[in-house]
Amino acid sequence: MARVVGGVIVCVMIVAIDVVAGVLSIKAGLIAQNKRDSGCREAESGHHDKEVFKLGLAAAALQAVAHIVANLLGGFMCICCTEELERSTANRQLWFASLAFSWIVAGVGFAMLIAGMLENSKSSLSSSSCGKLHNHFFVIGSILCFLHALLLCIALYVSATFSLGNESS
Repeated sequence: MARVVGGVIVCVMIVAIDVVAGVLSIKAGLIAQNKRDSGCREAESGHHDKEVFKLGLAAAALQAVAHIVANLLGGFMCICCTEELERSTANRQLWFASLAFSWIVAGVGFAMLIAGMLENSKSSLSSSSCGKLHNHFFVIGSILCFLHALLLCIALYVSATFSLGNESS
């Protein structure tokens, strides 16, 4: 019973961290979009650039923290060879697939958030690129934060909890 309650608490914590990271990423994208739509007035541009950078950095850091917590508290098990994976239970195979997808989604999402921050800072250095700012990096990063939260980390932790519980009995 304690394992299930602990699993639920960890899942809620991971989802909350990833959702906050996604919301911060969306907010950074909206500010960058408003900057582009406003015609990049010089007086407001510096303030927006710093705010977008801070929001993007916070989103990337929170996504990294959520991924680390999911892996450390999700039953960090090792499957070293394909024979061991083929002999393992379906639950452990689901866990391994969730782990692999979790790393892919977290890596791509983190890269998108960093790319959005770098694009924003690059556009703030050159006044000619002011109208050419794209916020799709933040949007993709936020979608991947939500995907990491709702699909992969929950499946990873629940599968690890049940596979560990089944193997100990």
